[in-house]
Amino acid sequence: MILTNRRALITGGGQGVGQGIALALAKEGASVAITGRSLEKLEKTCKMIEAIGGKAFAVQNDVKDLDSLEKTVEQAVSALGGLDILVNNAQQVPLGSLFDVDEKSLEAGWQSGPLACFRLMKLCHPHLKASGNASIVNLVSTAAKRWDSSGYGAYAAVKEAIRALTRAAACEWAVDGIRSNVILPHAKSPGLEWWINNYPEQAEAFIQSIPMKRIGDCEQDIGRFVATLCSDASAYINGQSIAVDGGQAFMG
Repeated sequence: MILTNRRALITGGGQGVGQGIALALAKEGASVAITGRSLEKLEKTCKMIEAIGGKAFAVQNDVKDLDSLEKTVEQAVSALGGLDILVNNAQQVPLGSLFDVDEKSLEAGWQSGPLACFRLMKLCHPHLKASGNASIVNLVSTAAKRWDSSGYGAYAAVKEAIRALTRAAACEWAVDGIRSNVILPHAKSPGLEWWINNYPEQAEAFIQSIPMKRIGDCEQDIGRFVATLCSDASAYINGQSIAVDGGQAFMG
């Protein structure tokens, strides 16, 4: 197992991509602390991990609240005995045209996205530095790479801010033994499944625009790649934006 004895903190681990990442990391030997707003969902993920012999710890929190994030890191480090991996996945999504997205929605996207990442990266830094072989993976989106950004401007804006912060961390903290990267995934999360079921024609056109003609699985496609990215097999990968999307986005 490529992550034996590694300790990971994953936000938004109660469902979807966060759950898939937590399962994949646990199967590779990592102990995981997962966070989210719904304790019931978090406990369900923990039971899934424990069923395969892994170690998991649930922390109910609000990523938009600094005090909650401080307590989250304290609890996670106490439960796991340290920290080697941070995965920022949780995000409230401000979707819609520029006129449709109000300031409250955009602010929630900012607070749960780039501000939460900024805070968590700094709160976790001393623990990741103590590890000496640590990895940060932040989840962003290919929304800013769309050929038509209509309806995606606010969403793309908060996700691109995370990319900028991650690149800075990669440059500033590599000397501390911390690698920082972002992934831009397509995954069949609950939200995307809802969209597929409710807008089948749009969804089919979207899927056909993916060279591999399918949307990724949360654990098998996204989670397993994150596990590899956090392992020694990717020890020289730092500061990169990697689309895990079946080849749809052109990152050049």
